[in-house]
Formats: sequence, structure tokens, C-alpha cells
Amino acid sequence: MIRIGMLIFGIGFLAFSQIDSLGGFYFCAVLMAVGASLGGYFPLTVALIQWFERHRARALSMISLGLALGGIMVPLVAWCMQHFGWRATAFASGVIVLAVGMPLASVIRRRPQDQGETMDGLPALAPPSASEVLALPAFQAEFSAREALRTGAFWLLALGHAFALLIVSAVNVHAITHMKEGLGYTVAQAALVIMLMTAGQVAGVLLAATIGDRFQKRYVAAVCLLAHAIGLVLLAHATYTYQVVAFALLHGVAWGLRGPLMQAIRADYFGRHAIGMILGLSAVIIALGQIGGPMVAGILADATGDYRAGFTLLALLAACGSGFFLLAKRPQGARAVP
Repeated sequence: MIRIGMLIFGIGFLAFSQIDSLGGFYFCAVLMAVGASLGGYFPLTVALIQWFERHRARALSMISLGLALGGIMVPLVAWCMQHFGWRATAFASGVIVLAVGMPLASVIRRRPQDQGETMDGLPALAPPSASEVLALPAFQAEFSAREALRTGAFWLLALGHAFALLIVSAVNVHAITHMKEGLGYTVAQAALVIMLMTAGQVAGVLLAATIGDRFQKRYVAAVCLLAHAIGLVLLAHATYTYQVVAFALLHGVAWGLRGPLMQAIRADYFGRHAIGMILGLSAVIIALGQIGGPMVAGILADATGDYRAGFTLLALLAACGSGFFLLAKRPQGARAVP
């Protein structure tokens, strides 16, 4: 699936470099979106969950690090577009995806047992260390997708994730406009803030790799949601530069720390048997947050003339949403595996 996705993604960029109509633009956009979905974060997450258990949060953090580092490439892409044009940049992007992405995709295998290996790369039945015993559940329950849907934990985790993405998506869409029109920053200055946020995200991912398997993930996620909310309030009402910097660091670190834990906690709770379907069903609910955040911020900005009211409302919703994670206790039942 990942190799097919990389192929479609690369072809989408190559085709995009040659478009000369609106219809062609839409076609290539859909092509790239399909390729990114088949070859990107979601299937990689499912694959890593099959390969790692004791250090699952650490493994998922490492692939999230790639997602965070991708933001650093944005200035390079902008520079290439300015100096070589968007067509040449799109064509080169397609070549890079095919030349680099395809070989990397060939490394991925579905399950360790299919390759004669074991989960975590450890000898079978190897006893865990004392610290790992504390981090692991007493048993691993394997839920079907239907069984997962019947648990409160599934819905609480999905809602908590959706409330977090109210802020993440609103920031991604509106932050630069707010800094430019509401706070008086230049586009270049606003871009530097976004780069600082990306640096914070990288730091958060590294922190997740360090502590993600040692602490209760739902508590960490709840704290991150509060950090998202505080950061957005600072951005909404900033009058000094240090407040914008604090927003970038708080939001970035919270995003990087929380992101990998969202998938790791679902695998901890529901097992690996149907994790792909469970993540996919969760994504339907999460999408409401991705769509709702920018819409709420944009509608209130049109109504009030700035983003302060919209950002403040989203921050309050996210802060309340942290309660979903606190309530999302491990479900009982299903098929227990010793």
C-alpha cells in the first residue's frame, strides 16, 4: 500500500507540473491526496504498531519526527518556487518522491512474524525490565472494530483528539493571517514564528520518545490539550513578542508530544488485531475537529473583524476537551492475550 501510495504521490506532482486548466488542478490535487493517504502517516502508523509494543510510543514518535521536520522544508520549497517557478518545483518534487520515497517504502514489512522476526526485535518470551513492567498492561486485549466501538474509551479518545485538532487546524489555516492583520507582523516575521513552532514540535516529538512509554498517556494528552489552549489564548491576545514566542513553543511542543500518543494509546487499549480499522473509524470523528476549527475561527473573524473571539472560543473548547482524555480509561473485556 505504501509503495503504491508513493508512486501515485510522485505521479501526482509530475502531472501537476504540466497542468493548464482548473480541472487538471483538481485532478492532480486529488491524485496527490490519495497518494499521500496510501503512503503516508496512517499506513506507517499501522505498520509500526505491528512491530513495536514495549517501545511503541518511541517508535511512533520517530515517524512523527519526520512529519515535524517536513515543516522545515517549506522555506526551501518557497525559495525554489521563487527562483525556478512552481512548475519546475513541482516536477522536482515528483522526481524526489519517486527516487527517494519508493526505495524507503520498500523497507516496510507488514508484520515481524512474516519475516521470521519478533515484535520489538527481542527474543521471544524475553522478560521485560522492571520499568517496562510498570509501563505495560497486565494483559493485552485484542478488540475487533465492532467491540472497540462499544467501549466508552473509543469515543472519549476520538473526541479528545478532535478537540485538540480544533486548535491545530485553526492555527495551520489562520495563524499567519492573524499575526499579519491582527498583530501587525510582516509575513516574514510570521513565518519565523511558524518555524519556531516547528522547532517546538520537533522537541515535543523527542520528548514523546523519551517519556511516552513511561507515563499514563491519557494524562500526558490532557496536559498537552491545556498547553494548546493556553498557547492559543496567548496568540489571540498578544501585545508583546514574548507572548507570540510562548505560543509557538507551547503549541509546538504540545503538538509534537501529543501526536504520537494518540495512536499509541489506541493500540495499548484495543490491541493490534483491528487497529487499522479502529484508527480509520476514529479519523471520521477527528475530521470534525479538523474541519470545525478553521470554520469557527473564520466565521467569527468575519463577524467581529479579527480572530480574537474565535481563537478564544476554540481555546476554551480545547481546555474542556482535556476532560475526555482524563475519562478515557482502559476498556475491559474482549479477547485477552496473556
